This record gives sequence, structure tokens and C-alpha cells, in this order.
Amino acid sequence: MLVHAAAGGVGHLAVQIAKAHGAHVIATASPDKLDFVRSIGADEVVDYTAGDFTEKVGDVDLVLDAIGGDHADQSLKVVRDGGMLVSLLNVHDATRATAGARGIRVERMSVVPDRDGLIELGKLVDARKLAVHVAESFPLARAGDAHAFLAARPIGKVVLAV
Repeated sequence: MLVHAAAGGVGHLAVQIAKAHGAHVIATASPDKLDFVRSIGADEVVDYTAGDFTEKVGDVDLVLDAIGGDHADQSLKVVRDGGMLVSLLNVHDATRATAGARGIRVERMSVVPDRDGLIELGKLVDARKLAVHVAESFPLARAGDAHAFLAARPIGKVVLAV
């Protein structure tokens, strides 16, 4: 599995969940976040600032794309025929068509919490296989500051305290 933005709020959880389920995880991150991504279980790390990731990764079963736009097109280059691309953002129709021609399933992921899923996540937390890294916590009254802080692309989650 390839996880893009693996040090981010979604990515760092995806790496851990994939590892807990036995996946070999390749993670992209910026140079200052590579050690963090290794520490949460990534088997391989790719510094996305050091060149085209498609030259370093290939033939993966699944890509989780938290970046969107043309990045989904690039990600298709490393997915094996019959694999899967999951995006947190919309995927262009042309990308879907290209994927379909290769038997690659494309899904847009939107989190809808459900009881069973939360129980499974709780089991991973209890087993110390999943930990949420909180970059910063802001009171709700400072939601604007929290949003601005996200622009710095922090490691992990940003929390609003109610």
C-alpha cells in the first residue's frame, strides 16, 4: 500500500491501520517528516521533494491519496492493474476512465463513523497498534487560528476543544 501525505492527519492513521492488518506500507512525506513516518511503521519512505515518486514506487495494490488533483493521475502509474486508488478528494472523470481501462477501482473516501468501525479502531488503540498524534489543540473560539495552522502541514491531527 502507498500512503501519500503519510504524516498528515489522515495519513498517519492510515499507515498504522494498514500495518496492523499486515500490509507492506510505502509512505510519502517531506524530508522533515520521514523519521516520524518510519516511527509509526512505514516499511519504506519516499521523500516527495527529492523527485518523482513514480520513479521510486511501483506495482502497488492500493494507493491512498490525500492530495488530490493531478496527483491521482500520477498515482495511477504505480497501481498494478486490478488494484485500487482511494482518494480523499474528487477524482477527475478522465482519471476514472484511465483507471477503468486497467481494471483499477477508484473510490472517494468520506468518513462516516459507525459503531463497528469505531469498535475496531478502539481495539487497535487498546492493542497499542494505533495512536493519534495531536500536533496542536485549539479552543473552539480560535478555530480560525487552527485553520491557519493547518496551512503549515503539521504532523498529525489538529484538535478543536469544545
